[in-house]
Amino acid sequence: MRGAKTMQWSALAAAVALAATACGGSDGDGGSAAGKPAGYVSMFNGEPQHPLMPSNTNEKFGGYVIDALFTGLVGYDAKGGLTNMNAESVDTKDNKTWTVKLKKGWTFHDGTDVTAESYVKAWNWMANVKNKQANSYWFGDIKGYEDVHPEKGDPKKDEMSGLKVVDDQTFTIELSEPVPYFEYKLGYKTFTPLPESFYKDPKGFGQKPVGNGPYEFQKWTHNKLIQVKAVDSYKGSNKAKNKGIQFKNYSKLESAYQDALSGNLDLVDGVGPKDLPKRKADFGDRALDVPYAGTQSIVPAFYSKPFKDVDPKVIQGLSMAIDRKTITKTVLQGTRIPSKGFTPPQVKGYQKLDTDVLSYNPKKAKQYIEDGGGIPGNKIWIQYNADGGHKEWVTAVCNSITKATGVKCVGDSKPDFQTDLEARQADKVKGTYRGGWLADYPLNINFMQDLYKTGASTNYGRFSDKKVDELFTKGDHADSLDASVEDYQAAEKELLKKMPAIPLWDYAANIVHGENIDGVKVGFDGNVLITDITVK
Repeated sequence: MRGAKTMQWSALAAAVALAATACGGSDGDGGSAAGKPAGYVSMFNGEPQHPLMPSNTNEKFGGYVIDALFTGLVGYDAKGGLTNMNAESVDTKDNKTWTVKLKKGWTFHDGTDVTAESYVKAWNWMANVKNKQANSYWFGDIKGYEDVHPEKGDPKKDEMSGLKVVDDQTFTIELSEPVPYFEYKLGYKTFTPLPESFYKDPKGFGQKPVGNGPYEFQKWTHNKLIQVKAVDSYKGSNKAKNKGIQFKNYSKLESAYQDALSGNLDLVDGVGPKDLPKRKADFGDRALDVPYAGTQSIVPAFYSKPFKDVDPKVIQGLSMAIDRKTITKTVLQGTRIPSKGFTPPQVKGYQKLDTDVLSYNPKKAKQYIEDGGGIPGNKIWIQYNADGGHKEWVTAVCNSITKATGVKCVGDSKPDFQTDLEARQADKVKGTYRGGWLADYPLNINFMQDLYKTGASTNYGRFSDKKVDELFTKGDHADSLDASVEDYQAAEKELLKKMPAIPLWDYAANIVHGENIDGVKVGFDGNVLITDITVK
């Protein structure tokens, strides 16, 4: 989830890594099974960073809830294929003007109709700079975006000129320039409709949202749980096979794991390093490892003392000092796959880069760092959130770097993911930070433009390179989707020369679940498909 065009969810995506991280937590850390209605599924989660608004949610905890409550125009199947959801069709002849026709009979949870106006009015509100929505940049392709969201000052207009309602079931989207992959972007959660009731009290809506998805909101006990109920009248293909979901807040993955083992929690979509070695013994075939479109990296802060005006050779040297094969096999118990590039295999456009920069080579690593002028103070830091199961692998990476090169590497622990993210946003990273990215849409584009384009909102390392930006722009305005993907493949090869990040490994979702549920499946983005879960 996920800059100029970005997210994190997956970012952080986000915000994931060995599982996502949890903020807060009750004294009992999630509590017991008591209080869960019959037929509901309880699962590990954490406190969302923001109120529950599709346009202001770009991390995993809030994202799970938003996906339960809202359904947009299109979605993705388990393999990343594009599927129609609320849209009957999304068509274009020139990649610039897109015509959307809605399926009839869809309603919000308050009983009002979902119409073309529900989308157009919502998107105009979400894009407006006055409303300070974190994901407003997702509308940046639409003609007139700069009128409602200028770089400075107040908006000139309240509506983007590129959005037009044709009738109750039809609207058009005109882009400033052709974007061949725009339909894929429409699957991101920000492109949802909002009911008329939202505009009466947007602040209150964030605490008690009204959506059009497979579940309706029931309650949010802050720092403890969020509960949603299945909607019997829901018309989407992803209708819930259970009666509801309890998203329970835990401050430690280990606590959630123990609750699942004792029967007090149905599902944990992340296993910490301490429990990885015994998950199969504890849960048998209810312990799942499923590869998905997510990556882990170390991202230099290019404003920090160690990396300001750094020669890319230094970063390449640090990359070659990391023994990915051993760390993924031992510390991560074989649940990660060493990276071969900046993108994971599950996205269109994936390629294995022909390079030794991503392979362990201590001798070459040391030489590259020396040739690049070294690191001021001969010391680097890796910032990470302590509540996400990262300490062990960060320690292992640091030990590998120091042993291979003599560069002192230490972990810079933040208490939780929110604190970690705030430090990135405020440009207060001392050296590098743990980067985690989950796909917003299943194209290689999402793993580059959203992280490394100059000014991108999740480009927290503040990387900027003219040639890279030019290659991104070329891909954005290619004649076809395939051409766009190929242009980004060329851009990825340029990234290898400039090293805006050090790719580490690709993710697998590590899931454990109790005996009382079945049908646990994982989407292309690593999120559990909660609507498919059944209760025995």
